[in-house]
Amino acid sequence: MKYVQPRPSSIVAALYTARDLEVDVAVLHGPSGCSFKHARLLEEDGMRVLTTSLAENEFVFGGQDRLEEVMRYAEEKFSPDRMAVMGTCVSMIIGEDLQAAVDNSGITTETIAVDIHAGFTENIDGVIATLRPAANIGWISHEELCRQEELLKAANQVERLRGAAVKEYIQPSRGDLKHLVAKRLCECLQEGKKGVAILNAKKETAYMFSDTLLALHDLAPDANISYSANLEPRGLPKIRRDAERIASSMEKKNLPFIKQGALDEYGALGDKIGSWMHEQNPDFALIAGVPHAIPRDYTDGIECFSVTNGPRQVAPLKDIGHAHVVVEIDLHPKTLGARTILESDFGAVLRSMI
Repeated sequence: MKYVQPRPSSIVAALYTARDLEVDVAVLHGPSGCSFKHARLLEEDGMRVLTTSLAENEFVFGGQDRLEEVMRYAEEKFSPDRMAVMGTCVSMIIGEDLQAAVDNSGITTETIAVDIHAGFTENIDGVIATLRPAANIGWISHEELCRQEELLKAANQVERLRGAAVKEYIQPSRGDLKHLVAKRLCECLQEGKKGVAILNAKKETAYMFSDTLLALHDLAPDANISYSANLEPRGLPKIRRDAERIASSMEKKNLPFIKQGALDEYGALGDKIGSWMHEQNPDFALIAGVPHAIPRDYTDGIECFSVTNGPRQVAPLKDIGHAHVVVEIDLHPKTLGARTILESDFGAVLRSMI
């Protein structure tokens, strides 16, 4: 399918993957404006992002010397433990050899070269392009590489079947009004209905999506609700630490929950979580993060309250029968650099009902 709506960039995906691998400095080999927004946001999360700032003359004559110079500068300035050199459309077009630049630069820092550009159909190509050299250098095992590749395929399939990639174009939406959705959720609680509350979030977004479950528990600590969260500590280094921090915070707040899956498994957990939902036989379900990972077979007949951070995810969720969909606008930028659970907009509305 050829999309006419903007789609995630494989260069940005590569940068986030470097962050998850605990890379201290990433060097983008291209123009200074390439991936500017995400580069700035990732610096909020502790990873330095530098650029070789290629100019017009270097588009023609090449910028290998400039790349080597910036790598030496990064090593001297920041004393990193790990670095990554990221390709861009420009470096690909002019045929730069990133690995040769790493080898010739004279740096001693462990560094991977990521041959990537923004022309790939799927952004997961940027993830795989980063993980493969990471496995070759020993930052992750080859078993973990294979695991990550399978998870990426599962996440992509979910987006194609029930997510923001299900159509050529989806109209963005802010979703339902949060106070009306919160009011209806309160009515379910007052009527004594049985519920499930599920965190199935992607990576660091769980720092805010988890607050939705905490807010529901604050609102009705004695209600007949079973809680589940994908907080098993597996995956790349940062992802494991995030899961441990969030789980610990939820436990300290006396929220009873079971762990089902890891933060990087959100796209592959649909049947597992769905089967658990079926066993619980709830009247309603509050699902935060990636609600569309759960196939419709498991949610039909259940009043679903879904919390997403994707304006283009509202219509697909409505199409598969989710009665209430709220959007946490700008959630992802807010969770970059987070180390503790952050209050969500919908969580704040729920608490106002107490």
